[in-house]
Amino acid sequence: MNYQKDPFSGTFESLETLVDTISEVTSCPVTLEDANHRLLAYSSHEAQSDPARIATIIGRRVPERVINSLWRDGFIQKLLNSDEPIRITPIDEIGLGNRIAISIRKNNEVLGFIWLLEVNVELNDEDFLQLKKAAQAAKTKLLQLQVRKRKEEQGLQEFFWQLLTGHLHVETVIKEEAERLRVSLPPFFRVLVFQFSEALSEKAQKQIHYILSTTQKVKIICHAVDRNHLILLAAPQPLSPNKQDVAEFINAFITQMKERFSIHAVDGACGSMYDSYLKVEASYQEALTVLQIKKQFPKETNEIKSYQDLGFYRFLPVILEQKQKEHIENQELQKLRQYDRIHNSGFVHTLEVFLNHDSNVKEAAHALHVHVNTLNYRLKRISEIANIDLKNMAQKVTLYLDLKTEKLHEEFNL
Repeated sequence: MNYQKDPFSGTFESLETLVDTISEVTSCPVTLEDANHRLLAYSSHEAQSDPARIATIIGRRVPERVINSLWRDGFIQKLLNSDEPIRITPIDEIGLGNRIAISIRKNNEVLGFIWLLEVNVELNDEDFLQLKKAAQAAKTKLLQLQVRKRKEEQGLQEFFWQLLTGHLHVETVIKEEAERLRVSLPPFFRVLVFQFSEALSEKAQKQIHYILSTTQKVKIICHAVDRNHLILLAAPQPLSPNKQDVAEFINAFITQMKERFSIHAVDGACGSMYDSYLKVEASYQEALTVLQIKKQFPKETNEIKSYQDLGFYRFLPVILEQKQKEHIENQELQKLRQYDRIHNSGFVHTLEVFLNHDSNVKEAAHALHVHVNTLNYRLKRISEIANIDLKNMAQKVTLYLDLKTEKLHEEFNL
């Protein structure tokens, strides 16, 4: 290869100068990315490339499908765990040709990656030694970028918390602050919240940042962490404003955190979409409501991710608040509970299962593991004891909602 005595011993004016030097030394096209696969620099003047590299340059970051394939085949894991160059075999389905990659590190922290596309050349051990020197030369530049970026993120997080807590009351003030922070506010947004089993460590937060930076299912505007909650301000992608994309992102995020980093998110939810950033707090509270409802009614709401998809469940907190304010109690349920306490009959549970199955005796009997005749007898006794007309829809709806709000009350008082 085209070696000087040590082409990487001096300082470089820019990352572009560095990658051009690497390209000149190795005779390979070069790209340099940050730790979250955003393109920082690429070498110029090469005639040959491959679809994955072209897409990276055009989009200014590595396409998500390329990243997923590299994780699937174990290449990213090797880069994260080693400071040696690794050889990456072609992956035709994503247009990835032969590559050599090396991580840029400060101690155990990965700052970025250098990628070389082998075109009509195969790098050897001597080339690998030069690559390690190039990675060292890139370290200083990336550390400078990292310090600058952390300052920007701190300002952005403070801005996000002001939106989440409703401290900014004027739309023009919000827009001016966003401009000062150089953050683009899309026309539509929603707040997403992920709940984890424990408080998020600094290491876990870095891994989360990696996933958020590489996703292309939704546009992440900013994020914050509150103990075991990850809070995102997100917007739909311009070419795909589909509500289903958000549900897919939530599921994909939970799966990737588990598979890549062994971090388990209990669940994720999102608030409604709004076009005024004065509504960030509202969307945030809606997402929290979804998580509360899902925790108390896991079977009934298992597939629900969005506040808008909660149906009548989203009204339960309001109903509960009104009942508590007016000290309303369901007399029929009180009679049944009193009977259950004396006779251990389980009639309240029987009634709840019956209502949960839309008054279908056969399905309810199956869920209760009893014969249909047994259930019919129990329903008759329930009607007699509590003076309930199980053919009266209004009364059944009232009982159903009262049972649900009681469960929600238990959740709020844990």
